[in-house]
Amino acid sequence: MEDKTLTCKDCGNSFVFTVGEQKFYKEKGFDNEPQRCADCRRARKAQRRPENRFR
Repeated sequence: MEDKTLTCKDCGNSFVFTVGEQKFYKEKGFDNEPQRCADCRRARKAQRRPENRFR
């Protein structure tokens, strides 16, 4: 197994899917590789989170 360079489907930038991440995905039973870079995943997660969650 070796690092893979993937392309983010949101921003189009390349990002590295490391061997460690690949092993983690395999351990968790995930079949698909990530489609978004870390920044886009973080932004997408923040969008889905309610703004006033604790009010």
